[in-house]
Amino acid sequence: MDSDRIKGKMDEVKGDIKKKIGDVTGDKSLQGEGIVDKAKGKVENAFGKLKDEGRAERDRVEHSDEEDVA
Repeated sequence: MDSDRIKGKMDEVKGDIKKKIGDVTGDKSLQGEGIVDKAKGKVENAFGKLKDEGRAERDRVEHSDEEDVA
């Protein structure tokens, strides 16, 4: 699993917590920070997923090339 996916998930959770605390306390600034952190985490997670898929495809192609040589 790519480090961007891990960081993204952590930011999503952090954002969710901030938003919920902001909701409970009525702190609009904290709510906004939570929404931004959660969105940032989703983007990081998606980027990490693309990198994982790219690596998997590269490995598949390299493995395929090795079979052609043998």
